[in-house]
Amino acid sequence: MTTVSAPVVEPMGLHSLKVVSNASESPDTSTIVLDSPGITFHAGQFMMLYAFGVGEAPISVSGNPHSPGTLVHTIRRVGPVTDALCGLRPGDSLGVRGPYGDSWPAGEQGDDLLIVAGGLGMAPLRPAVFEAMANRSRYRNVSLIYGARTPADLLFKDDLVGWMSTSSIDVAVTVDRATSDWWGHVGLVTNEFSRVDFRPESTTALVCGPEVMMRVVARSLRDLGVPASSTWLSLERNMKCAIGFCGHCQFGSDFLCKDGPVLSYDRLAWRLGVDEL
Repeated sequence: MTTVSAPVVEPMGLHSLKVVSNASESPDTSTIVLDSPGITFHAGQFMMLYAFGVGEAPISVSGNPHSPGTLVHTIRRVGPVTDALCGLRPGDSLGVRGPYGDSWPAGEQGDDLLIVAGGLGMAPLRPAVFEAMANRSRYRNVSLIYGARTPADLLFKDDLVGWMSTSSIDVAVTVDRATSDWWGHVGLVTNEFSRVDFRPESTTALVCGPEVMMRVVARSLRDLGVPASSTWLSLERNMKCAIGFCGHCQFGSDFLCKDGPVLSYDRLAWRLGVDEL
């Protein structure tokens, strides 16, 4: 099973795009929509976003691959560059390079598709949900398990409500800490495995979130019988140049910006247990 990369004709070519909208997803996270005629992407890929005069950062595309003409990025404020990007207003310009990286794999015809997201990891997995819904006949069952720290940290709430209202996908949402107005599940995403329908031996699993969460989820799926070669993780850490030149993204023998960021668990398992790698 392989992933697919979109061709990048000019790896360092910078496009200036206009912001169409900027909406708050959570107290520290915003989703910006860019007018991007001619730029296409595959679910799981990322772009380099450049805030003029400040710097650039790798950000996953969080929009619908089947909605051409716009790019959607969900960004958490963690420093000067992301602060500047989150502060952009409609009509402002920013620089864009990409798309880069491999995509989420589609899995085999008739497989179950299990999507497991933690926190901001929902952003790079959102396009995979759109892709699965557009090709629903490919799968026996499609499930999404999404966990966040608190209800306020949940992203794409309107999408979640819409997905929960359809029979095309099973959705389980959980939080670490409930508030007085939360009536959903509380606990780890792994607790939700029993609430969704998947056949371990015939499941393609897509996982993204904090690294400790991905380790736990991947090991739990392996223990349930999901093949390590069918569990896919996105590791977007320490990326800097996006073309494997600067070395910031080196992870063992891989450069995550060009060999990933989507990699199978059988390829990653031994490295995920090595501190400081």
